[in-house]
Amino acid sequence: MPTRHVIVSAHNGVHARPVAEIVRLVQAHGAPVTLRTSDGTTVDLRSVLAVMDLALGTGDAVELQTAAGPGADELLDELAAVLAPAS
Repeated sequence: MPTRHVIVSAHNGVHARPVAEIVRLVQAHGAPVTLRTSDGTTVDLRSVLAVMDLALGTGDAVELQTAAGPGADELLDELAAVLAPAS
C-alpha cells in the first residue's frame, strides 16, 4: 500500500479549508484513503467530521495510506501538499 509520512506545516494547522480540499481530492479519486496520527488514531479521509475531530496542528506527524492503483501515488502527493504546503 502506498503511504506518505507528513509533518503538518499548514498555517494554523488543518482547519476547514484544508479539510474540505482533502475530502474533495479523496472523493474525486474514489479509493479510500486513511490518515493515522502519531497516537494511532485512524480516520477515513472521505469524512469531513472525522478529519476535523482530529484537530491537527502545525508540527503534528501523520501517515496517509491508500490502496495501490492508478493515481494512488499522485493522490498521496496532492494530499501531502495540502497538509504541508511548500513555502
